[in-house]
Amino acid sequence: MKIVKTKIKDLILIKTKIFNDKRGFFKEIFQNKIKKKYNFVFDCMSYSKKNVLRGLHIQKNKSQAKIITVSHGKIFDVCVDLRKKSKTYGKHFSINMSQKSDFSLLIPSGFAHGFLCLSKECIIYYKCSQYRDKNTEMTLLWNDPDLKINWPTVKPILSKKDKQGILLKKI
Repeated sequence: MKIVKTKIKDLILIKTKIFNDKRGFFKEIFQNKIKKKYNFVFDCMSYSKKNVLRGLHIQKNKSQAKIITVSHGKIFDVCVDLRKKSKTYGKHFSINMSQKSDFSLLIPSGFAHGFLCLSKECIIYYKCSQYRDKNTEMTLLWNDPDLKINWPTVKPILSKKDKQGILLKKI
C-alpha cells in the first residue's frame, strides 16, 4: 500500500495492488499501519442506481473519518473541506472511482462527502471512525454555487434530505 497526497491536506488516496487472474481480482482495502491516528469502528455499504446522488453529508458532532472504496460500478466522488482552520476551507476534491480503481479514498474528519453513481448501479463500502448519529447529521447543498462542483449531471436523483441541503455560507 502506498499513500498519495491530494491538493487538500490529510485527504489521501490509498493506492493498492490489484491481483488479477482469470477468476477475477483480489485487492487489499486497508491496513492499520497506514493511518494509526484513526480508529475505524463502523463499516457500512450503500447501493445506488445510475444518477443517484448521495450527499454532501457530514456529522456535526463526532465527525467521521472515512475510507471509501467502490466494490461495484463507477462513481464521481466529492469531498468538501469544512475544517474551519484549514487553508482549504470550502474547497472540494473530486475523483472518479470504480471497482477497477487501484485506490481507496481516505477522508479525514471535518469533510462533507457525497457521490454520484455513474454506472447502471454501484456499491460503495465505507470504513468510518465514528458511529452514525442521525440527530447530528447535516447536508451541504450538492449544487451550492459557491462550491463550484462540476457534477457530471444536472438532474440527479436525490433524497428529500439531500434536496434540502444548506449553503456553505450558512454553516
